[in-house]
Amino acid sequence: MSTLHREPATGRPDLLAEPVRRALTELPAATAALFEVAEIDPALADTEALCRAFDLPLEASANCVLVTGKRAGELRPAAVLVQASRRADINNVVRRHLDVRKISFTAHEEATAASGMEYGGITPVGLPAGWPVLVDEGVAAEPEVCIGSGVRRSKLFVPGHVMGELPTATVLQLAL
Repeated sequence: MSTLHREPATGRPDLLAEPVRRALTELPAATAALFEVAEIDPALADTEALCRAFDLPLEASANCVLVTGKRAGELRPAAVLVQASRRADINNVVRRHLDVRKISFTAHEEATAASGMEYGGITPVGLPAGWPVLVDEGVAAEPEVCIGSGVRRSKLFVPGHVMGELPTATVLQLAL
């Protein structure tokens, strides 16, 4: 998939945000070996620009959005991973799964501070341990997906099923 030069992610820690580097070292070696990284121009970090520039299909690119739900004063953060060609049903499926009354997208400043990643590069890999990662079944079914690396100057490539096997992941029908 694509014309990007890819390398094993564990061999290029300079292309990963610190939380992502750490998370890959905590995965079983065989799983970590499935992650590849490609350096990109940060101006192409946004999904549409990247897919256009490198002829990537939108369904093979997955976007990670951070959301925060609230119930009785308790904040419940989560990550939602959905194919770029689809939209996640945040207000119904995600809200019910998190058992919250209100839910919203996490503000940019809060998202970067909480994740330790750059906005536009946020990925489920390396998020705080207690955060649920909700993976759309379409992502999990893809032979390979392109996701953020925690920084805008690279992207990770990994079999979709691996995203559903992350320690805090749950695969759901999230897409509208």
